[in-house]
Amino acid sequence: MLTEGFSRFLSLCTYNGDMTRLPDRRLFLLGLPLACVATGAHAGGGGAKQASEPAVRLASIGIPVVRNRQVVNYLFVSVRINLTMTAPEAKLRELEPVFRDTVVRVSHRISFGKADRHDQLDEARFKSAMMPEFTRIAGPGNIKSIDIVSQSPKKHLG
Repeated sequence: MLTEGFSRFLSLCTYNGDMTRLPDRRLFLLGLPLACVATGAHAGGGGAKQASEPAVRLASIGIPVVRNRQVVNYLFVSVRINLTMTAPEAKLRELEPVFRDTVVRVSHRISFGKADRHDQLDEARFKSAMMPEFTRIAGPGNIKSIDIVSQSPKKHLG
């Protein structure tokens, strides 16, 4: 199956009835590898499933890790809020700043660092604290789960 762009390219390289416009072999030979790459990439489509799942992505958010009422570290966390299939994805993506603000506000009340290591996020505590907050913003039945995409501390324990 040829893509629409490649079909147009072939129509430019074909004989159209008059002898003044013969196909240029160099143009055809240059376009052939590009067409093969384009159709191969189109046929692969491995990331299409993940892209179709509705979600709100929160880019890196700095949250403090507190011990004995002192900030001992900061964790930079990227979060993916997975939505149900019936959730209004476009509307909830517009609320991304509200989700980010909620993460910062809650993280100033609850320290999400692990008890034994202040350079790692306690994912279970984070998810259990943020799920009701995100549900309050998005509405009941709109949030399926929360994924921690990445985390990196300001200071590493060595």
